[in-house]
Amino acid sequence: MKRYFITGLLIWVPLGITLWVLDLLIGTLDQSLTVLPAEWQPEAWIGIRIPGLGVILTLLVIVLTGVFATNFFGQKIIDVWERLLIRIPVVKTIYGSVKQVSDTLLSGNGHAFRKVLLVRYPHPQAWSLAFQTNVPDEVMRVLPDEHVAVFIPTTPSPVNGFYFYVKKSEVIELNVSVDRALKYIVSMGVASGEARSATQ
Repeated sequence: MKRYFITGLLIWVPLGITLWVLDLLIGTLDQSLTVLPAEWQPEAWIGIRIPGLGVILTLLVIVLTGVFATNFFGQKIIDVWERLLIRIPVVKTIYGSVKQVSDTLLSGNGHAFRKVLLVRYPHPQAWSLAFQTNVPDEVMRVLPDEHVAVFIPTTPSPVNGFYFYVKKSEVIELNVSVDRALKYIVSMGVASGEARSATQ
């Protein structure tokens, strides 16, 4: 009986959590419909509420924004808008930091998380997965040896973690993609996949 119960849980728990996350995501994105005037909202002229229309609207706005921002006229407007934002004291700090991180992570030209490393953490006898990031020039000038900047994510939420500077000679570079390393972290090592090779 216990074996059957656990087997049932293994089927329903991932499915239930997946459906809950999708429902939360769709419900949140559907709130974008509230920006439309009441008479323009689909519920007003269809008569029923259709879940997911807000997702379509959000995706459409994002794609159209991308199309607009990639042409010459759109780039000029975006530049003016950003110059305006960075003149506002508090907004400048928040917007500038978030934009720098998003540009690095989402842009194909960014250098964030380009390598997966093993570093000794939280003590010299333990190893942790880490991602190599960029060392600021100000830090490089004051450190005596060659260091690398590493971000050590927490499990199972990789959006939180620790940021360190570690001697390059004391890290091991792994022949593992960033996506696969994130999968290891989120699954707490359960989805270990194929055997990996490491090179010093």
